[in-house]
Amino acid sequence: MRLDKWLWAARFYKTRSVATDAVNGGKVKLNGAAAKPAKEVAPGDRIHLHAGEQDWDVVVKSLNDQRRPAPEARRLYEETAESAARRAQSAELRRLAPAPSFERKGRPTKRDRRQQSKFRDD
Repeated sequence: MRLDKWLWAARFYKTRSVATDAVNGGKVKLNGAAAKPAKEVAPGDRIHLHAGEQDWDVVVKSLNDQRRPAPEARRLYEETAESAARRAQSAELRRLAPAPSFERKGRPTKRDRRQQSKFRDD
């Protein structure tokens, strides 16, 4: 089975073209080495991938050509313990210290501008 198709079926990426772009962009490593989208995947292979803000280290357990519901897709791989701990830690850090860009929405209001100018004048 092709690597990009397996990543799509395992629901790491929403479409095959996004999976292909991730593999071509170097965000996916198969058995520790860079791979091409058409590289064959077999049970027992180790895949390291970067999807969104998360890094995954998984071991391929089985293959499936079709994209199935998420509970069935999780049966295609097994995540390593280190990867799960690393993802949990990064999720906790994101929860505790959200990015400041989430606080501001759009342009400053008239009240915000007045407060900024008052702060600058003091």
